[in-house]
Formats: sequence, C-alpha cells, structure tokens
Amino acid sequence: MMERTAALPRPELLQVADAVARDKGIDRDEVLEAMEQAIQKAGRSKYGHEHDIRAHIDRKNGEIQLARFMEVVDAVENEMTQVTVIQAQRKKPDASVGQFLVDPLPPIDFGRIAAQTAKQVIVQKVRDAERQRQFNEFKDRTGEIVNGLVKRVEFGNVVVDLGRAEALLRRDELIPREVFRTGDRVRAFIFDVRQEQRGPQIFLSRTHPQFMAKLFGQEVPEIYDGIIEIKAVARDPGSRAKIAVISRDSGIDPVGACVGMRGSRVQAVVAELQGEKIDIIQWSHDPATFIVNALAPAEVAKVVLDEEAHRIEVVVPNDQLSLAIGRRGQNVRLASQLTTWDIDILTEAEESERRTEEFRVRSTMFIEALDVDDVIAHLLVAEGFSSVEEVAFVPLEDLTDIEGFDENVAAELQQRARIALEEQDQRNDVRRVELGVVDALAAIDGLSSGMLVTLGEKGVKALDDLADLAADELIELLGKEALSLEQANAVIMAARAHWFADEDKTA
Repeated sequence: MMERTAALPRPELLQVADAVARDKGIDRDEVLEAMEQAIQKAGRSKYGHEHDIRAHIDRKNGEIQLARFMEVVDAVENEMTQVTVIQAQRKKPDASVGQFLVDPLPPIDFGRIAAQTAKQVIVQKVRDAERQRQFNEFKDRTGEIVNGLVKRVEFGNVVVDLGRAEALLRRDELIPREVFRTGDRVRAFIFDVRQEQRGPQIFLSRTHPQFMAKLFGQEVPEIYDGIIEIKAVARDPGSRAKIAVISRDSGIDPVGACVGMRGSRVQAVVAELQGEKIDIIQWSHDPATFIVNALAPAEVAKVVLDEEAHRIEVVVPNDQLSLAIGRRGQNVRLASQLTTWDIDILTEAEESERRTEEFRVRSTMFIEALDVDDVIAHLLVAEGFSSVEEVAFVPLEDLTDIEGFDENVAAELQQRARIALEEQDQRNDVRRVELGVVDALAAIDGLSSGMLVTLGEKGVKALDDLADLAADELIELLGKEALSLEQANAVIMAARAHWFADEDKTA
C-alpha cells in the first residue's frame, strides 16, 4: 500500500470525474486513472523525469497522494529508480528484493504550464477511453441496420450521428443519385467496424446486398421468426435486385409472404431503396430449377448443366432473348450472382444452328478417321459418340445396339478406330520429337501424344518446364476438357519426382 501524505480531501475532483464519466459514457475509474496519470506527469516535470513518481486519488474523498517509488534489487542498474537490499533495510528493516520503498512527496501546486499539461493528458485519456467504449459497443453489431442523423457531408461522404458514436457512409456505399443533407434521417447497414489509429471506424452501406435482406427481415414477420429464409441476394443498387427465398413451412408461400397484401411489404423496401425494382425468387435445391426461376420474368425452354465447370447453358425462345439478358445484361448478370453459376444464354435458333454444326464436324471426323460413308458416321453421332477413342474402347455391345449394326460391323469399326488412333499417335510422336519434347516428359502417365504436341508448341519441353507449372496453368495450356484438376496435379507431381530424388542423393 502507498504511504499517505498530509494531503487535504479534494471532493471536487470526484465530482469532475463523475460528470465526465456521465457525459462521455465511460467508467468513472477510467477518468480518475487519467487524472492520476496527469498528476504523475506534472510530478515528474517538477522532481525529474528519471524518477518513478506515482500518484493516487482516493476514490472516497478525492485526496491526492504523490510518492516516489524505489524498487529493491540485488544489483542496482538505475540509481534513480532502484536501491540495494542493504540500503533499503536502513529505512525499512524488513525490506526484500521485489518490494518498493515509498517516499511520500508534498502535494503539487500546479502552475499554468503544469495545469495545461495535466489537462491535455486527461482529455487524451478520456478520448481514448471513449473510443474504446465505442469500439466495444459496435464491434459485435456488424450486420445490423441502424438509424441516425446526417451530421455533415464531406466530399460526398456522409458522416452519420448514431447517438453514442459517429459512422461513415462513403460515397461508393450510397445508392446512385441519392443525396443527403445535414439533419436528414438515414437508415443503413453496418458492414464493418475497425480499430484504427484515429479511433474506431464504423462503416455503413446502403448498397450492400445484406442491407436489402435485413430490410425484408424488418418488413416480413415470417423472416424475422425464421419461417422464411433468405438464401441469396443480388443487387444492382438503385436499379434492380433479385432475392431468393424458401419457406420452412409448406403451408406458407415464401414469395407471396415477401410481396405482402397488394405488394405492401415489398413496396416498403422499394421505397427505402429509392425505387429499386425487386424480383422475389423461389429458391430450389435443384440448380437447374433455381436458375430457371432466377431468370424470371424470361421463359426458359431448356437447360444444360456442366457441373464440373459450374456453368449452365440456357436455351430460350427467340422472342425471350432480350428479356432473359435484360438491359445491358442486367437480368442474366443478377441471376448469375444470385445462383453463383456462370450462365450462357442461347436462342432456340442459335442452339439448333450450333448442334447442326457440331453434327457436321463430328460426322466429317468419323468419315475421315474410320473411312466410312456418311450414313454410318451420322448414326454414330446420333447415338452420342463424339470421338474416335469412344468408338475404339467402348464395350462391343454399345455398338451392336445401334440399329443396323451387327457384330461384324461393330468389330470392324473398333478395329479401324484403333488403327486410326495408332497412326495418329505415330504422327504425334514424330511431331513431338521435332518440337524437342524430351522422352522423360513423354513417359509421364496421363499425358497423351496429342497433349505432348500441344505442350511442345506452348514451350513446355522438359521435365522442369512442366514441374514449374501450377495445375490450373496446365489445364489452361491443354484446354479445360483435357484434364481434371486432380489429374493435372498428379501429372505435375510426377514431373517433380526427380527433384526429390536429387535431394535424397544430396542427403
């Protein structure tokens, strides 16, 4: 305990501390600690900064106690703040290492400079405590909607008074063409709270997708109660938005509940978002159904999913193309954001034309590779065969099942396909050697002769060239259809095997 000085009670200090604590919304002890630090600073200015001067304000009567502390140590490193055990025991017989000798000092008569310094310290400490209080209050409120008053507008950025703190609504987080003036009420979404050098920063947004989701949560009781869940939101702020909802109760229509009687609920959200048009979509576990719903109001004739590439091809009637794409691609872009799928839109005429071209190209390939007439080639394409490899290595019954093909015809086709592949491999092998692709690269499992030629043409000719690639780079060089991500990783690891073998020899 600190020894007492003959200081007079100062109840006015406690009154000031109470007033500041109430005004700033911070703890009374934090204000008193700031005052103690200010008195300590003034004491060190008077008695010397090298001394360990400490102040204490009695929490009951406001009495200020000032004292110099000397630490008891075995070996003195700093004579101003430390004392040996022998020296200490002359003043305090039971002194031991680790304890402190406390020399009371007379109360300070604050001069003008000392008082000003003390005031600055107190103001700064109170400001720091207030900032910490603000951060603690708002750090867990990310994701909430708050209401505030516009305090000022600086270069298009809006400073919002939230009552116990200020928040920043940046210009790029405002809905386009939206203007706020000092004193206006504003509702916004807290999307980030950060502790920065100049204090806690609360960042608001009116363009964030979750702002719209939270507005629906306020307007639709079923969402607030958890009966209806918002699964995804996509926005083009100020223009158009899509929101996907699902009901946990089969008796409640999620879209109808969000629209409300005569559109009252959705119109309340639209009004807050400055007239932003909102499409409310029924969410579905089936990606194809969800994507068809997301493209509303356009009608969809057919969809083709590529799950590996996370891409979907959507075929629409010719008169629905502009509706599906939307103005400047807005409808398809929002649908893609909502579903997280890449969406390609084709008209029925475009799809028919593309299929005709694919049919022609594949038929020509079979005619040339297998030396067959166009009737047989057309039959193979019509049955879904797209490459010579498929004809060469499918079970024989897959070919005999084709109308008009018997075992002899099927066996002959497989024989011709295998010969064509062998001849192609020989041509590719010659070309690979011409390109300078080393034999060690050709020996890696998983790389066909055609892939080796492609790599050689792209400058990948040695083991190290391939080993230096990442899996996605290899797929990009060979084409997305050539290898899966897993296969590409296996090929690259095989190319790197000699690195580890070299390390083992060195070890």
